[in-house]
Amino acid sequence: MRTWQVERRKRTRHLIELGGLVVKAGIVNLTADDRATIYGALLWTADKLKSDQGEQIREIWSKRGWEAFIGEPRQEQ
Repeated sequence: MRTWQVERRKRTRHLIELGGLVVKAGIVNLTADDRATIYGALLWTADKLKSDQGEQIREIWSKRGWEAFIGEPRQEQ
């Protein structure tokens, strides 16, 4: 297999995994699969991460995500 084919498959797998997270989080159902709304939410998220509170927000979201991955209940702050 050629290098570009391997790289393309890696990229495709990565994109599928990211899309799976959108589905797993319930975003697709909550937005009735409205891609403009989903994209808008992702843009809003990116703006939050670029803000002066970006690092703190990233830490909170990361903790919440890992807790969900390992099945621990979320603790609201």
